[in-house]
Amino acid sequence: MERTETAGLPDAAELLDGIPSQRAAAAAPAPGSTAAPVARPAPVRPRPWRILPTPTGTPFTFGYAAVLAVTSLVTEYADPGLVHRLLQASSTDVDHLVRTPALVLPASALWIAGGLLSPYAVGFLLVLTALERRIGGARTAVVFLLGHVLATLATEVPVGLAVLAGHLPDSSLHRLDYGISFGVAASFGALAGLLRPWLRWPLLAGFGWMLVQDLVAFSDPLSDWGHLFSLVIGVACWPMVRRWAGVGPGAR
Repeated sequence: MERTETAGLPDAAELLDGIPSQRAAAAAPAPGSTAAPVARPAPVRPRPWRILPTPTGTPFTFGYAAVLAVTSLVTEYADPGLVHRLLQASSTDVDHLVRTPALVLPASALWIAGGLLSPYAVGFLLVLTALERRIGGARTAVVFLLGHVLATLATEVPVGLAVLAGHLPDSSLHRLDYGISFGVAASFGALAGLLRPWLRWPLLAGFGWMLVQDLVAFSDPLSDWGHLFSLVIGVACWPMVRRWAGVGPGAR
């Protein structure tokens, strides 16, 4: 005998959960009910203060900037004779590099040529802050020191060799050489590797063109060559800084 009882079976529509119209009907609120509000992501607010160093966010850049502010005040207000002696003792000229390289290489980076309002002082704040936020303080210090030390050696060693060969006078061994510009240029070059291509290449081209113009002017060829060397050193750091920042090798 056929059984015609269907009371214990589930409604067939409950089994067809893949039907789009059923899902839409289920999602629609019942008449008279209040629909739950849809959560929206909070708007991203601009934070312009992030372009400047802070004690917690960028401790290396902030602490270094504080030291540079103090030394700049010394050069501005201290006795000129004392300032000259301090700068001379910190100079990375050939004579000091031969006798006390471990002292003058870091000491020369404690002064800003041109004071707090020089372009490289402003560049220091903006570039190192941006770089430190991406790769950390210790790694930013590594990039900065690579540019400062290697570009200094690349410009001063040829001077020493030229003096030995008789092409330059002995006074060239005592040339006053100090400042942060080599480290800033290297940091700029390294930071460019972490930027989007539409921003990276115009910035690199503009900065490089400025350095080439300075070199053509021939007002300070040693420093100008050093800035170009520093920029190249920073660009050579791209694989390293991209790995530190977690940027894939496919970035162009």
